Amino acid sequence: MDQLRLLAVDADDLAIISAHCQDAVVKLKDCHFRAHTGQFVMEMNRFVWEAARERKRFRVFARSSYERRRAVMHFDRVRQVQRLNLDLAASDQVLVLLAIRFTETTAPSGTVELVFAGGSAIRLDVEVIEAQLADIGGSWSTDARPDHDRPDPDA
Repeated sequence: MDQLRLLAVDADDLAIISAHCQDAVVKLKDCHFRAHTGQFVMEMNRFVWEAARERKRFRVFARSSYERRRAVMHFDRVRQVQRLNLDLAASDQVLVLLAIRFTETTAPSGTVELVFAGGSAIRLDVEVIEAQLADIGGSWSTDARPDHDRPDPDA
């Protein structure tokens, strides 16, 4: 598949980026706030949901049929960053991105929340929604497909 490149300038656009980033694996050390430029950058290994859905549509069930890609997402016009339930000293901790949400405060400003598994999050206070997601490398295969329908074994 071709490399993905998306731009978000409103909440609907951001929802599309969120869908493409669901289940991305991120290390805390790969999340950077550049206060002098107002930019937040996050590198990730995103699960390529669009390829997984295509394979399911055509009923292709080969081993190693899923893929991940290295990607970068950045938000511009960020005023402040808050990290919730994250140990900043553990920069190698692995996070799983579940969703990206936007809550408008005073239009067009608001809060972008990067929600991770385990109850942690990064909140960005933004002037406006201005985000980009881009794949930056080739893909690699994986046997593991995130499964949100599987019951919790600890429940």
